[in-house]
Amino acid sequence: MTESNILHLYRNEFDAPRDEHYFHFSPGGQRVLSTGAFFARTSGLAGGLEKLGIGRGDRVMLLSDNRPEWHMADLAVVDLGAVDTPVYGTLNSAQVAYQAKDSGAKAAIVENADQMAKFLEIKDQCPDLEHLIQIEGSTAAGVLSMDEVVDSGATGDAGDLFWQRAEHVKADDVLTLIYTSGTTGNPKGVTLTHDNLVSNVLASTHRATIDRSDLCLEFLPLCHVFERMLGYLYMNGAVNKAYCSVYHIGDLVSEIKPTVFAGVPRFYEKVYDKIMDKVSHAPPVRRALFNWALGKGRSAYPEVLDGGAPGGLGYGIADKLVLSKVREGLGGRVRYCISGGAPLPSFVNEFFHSIGVRILEGYGLSETSPVIAVNGISPKMTRIGTVGKAIRDVEVKIAADGELCVKGPNVMTGYWNQPEKTAEVFDGDGFFLTGDIAEIDADGFIKITDRKKDLIVTAGGKNVAPQPIENELKRSPLIDNVVLIGDRRPYIIALISPNQEALESWAAAKGVEYTTVEELTRQPDIVAAYAEMIEGTNAKLARYEQIKKYVVLPLMLSIEGGHLTPTLKVKRRVVEKDYTELVESLYAE
Repeated sequence: MTESNILHLYRNEFDAPRDEHYFHFSPGGQRVLSTGAFFARTSGLAGGLEKLGIGRGDRVMLLSDNRPEWHMADLAVVDLGAVDTPVYGTLNSAQVAYQAKDSGAKAAIVENADQMAKFLEIKDQCPDLEHLIQIEGSTAAGVLSMDEVVDSGATGDAGDLFWQRAEHVKADDVLTLIYTSGTTGNPKGVTLTHDNLVSNVLASTHRATIDRSDLCLEFLPLCHVFERMLGYLYMNGAVNKAYCSVYHIGDLVSEIKPTVFAGVPRFYEKVYDKIMDKVSHAPPVRRALFNWALGKGRSAYPEVLDGGAPGGLGYGIADKLVLSKVREGLGGRVRYCISGGAPLPSFVNEFFHSIGVRILEGYGLSETSPVIAVNGISPKMTRIGTVGKAIRDVEVKIAADGELCVKGPNVMTGYWNQPEKTAEVFDGDGFFLTGDIAEIDADGFIKITDRKKDLIVTAGGKNVAPQPIENELKRSPLIDNVVLIGDRRPYIIALISPNQEALESWAAAKGVEYTTVEELTRQPDIVAAYAEMIEGTNAKLARYEQIKKYVVLPLMLSIEGGHLTPTLKVKRRVVEKDYTELVESLYAE
């Protein structure tokens, strides 16, 4: 079968039936679904939605945490030729209303009563929004339960009708409307076709190889294009799948025991910080043993990247005594992980490779479905510090100003209802302008150096790329995030977001009493530690790049506070605006 739409990829999964196929993990336990049970609900939901009048081209919003029902709803919607419009669970009702009105959504499938409350609050503002469907829990007046909709469509021929409809879905039909999380302004609706995602999946399988023995874990929000595409890749590979909320992954990953999963850099940084914090509080002998073993792993992993087995004197002992025990924290079965959504600090990447966990760092955007480039599991296809080579059928070039430009079947058709904004992001040759500054080495490996809009041009005319400096500072366990400021200013300053967990751990070890995190940041030892980190980083920088002044913020930057996107990227301009007085005081002196 030629895969021309997402349902063809799902067919590969459907044709590899098993009694235990889908696993949903939560703090309350786990539930397991067979291939048949999953399909019965999916086909019934498709039939039920059709009876509600959902058809070709209609937009259906989907707001749910990761669970099998997310994919049931997604597949049922697109089986009707309709357009899945996913929504982040962290959005407030006003943000939901904007996307509902902008997309003209006809229906919304929502996880529970708490999330449904947002839709009930804004329904009167959205005249196109006819149907509200709730996945679990008691429903309010005017809300249908998913069970009701499934039962209404679960006729004897529901399965046959599902596959008959699937054959009428064309490659150039719109699959999804994804609203970018946006670091400034209202989000734009990225319009992606079946061909955009299918081509991206098939090309990416050559870098991230899987087989039916894998247990692939999905914990990043499925509403984000990164995990969304991987979900389709897992369908194509007919693997066992585990679902888990991003909020519970830290507690459950060792129980789930995945072989493959994806995370954003902040996830890997937090795992690194947790391990290093534990090591720092270990007895001297255990610390020395860990550092010795890590050194053996660091010497061995280049052999693995070249296709060999880790060797060298003492590696086997180091792995058995220490490194394998560290890997148990991730379940002990991980073949490789994937990182995307933001730059992965090289020291974190090297650490994971040293303990025997491969990370395939990649790069892309919502507008490119998302993968443009990714490192590969095959020999000599990973180069740490880069995002790998461009995938098959994707053409890349560097513009005169250093911006990475892309052309290929994965590139979006445009922004929903915004032809002017669409025109702005394509050049005269049809290349999509990524907005990222990059370099391509002689072997084709791509290195992203910074966001074009984030480049700082000081009052002296010097260009400063903030991300590498910020990543260097984040080596400190006491630092959660850093925002450099200095555009059109006389010098660079830093706003430091403290790592609350590390500070609390330090206080517990020292027996220091406190009532707020801000109090801890004023402790003399902590003040000295921040100063030492700034001084050490400055020593590696040109004079014009150096941080002249800095301040530790009274609390961590967060999604809830409006300073991070749902994928944990810093909203620089929002941070600078919210801390205007603080910033101005550092320059006023």
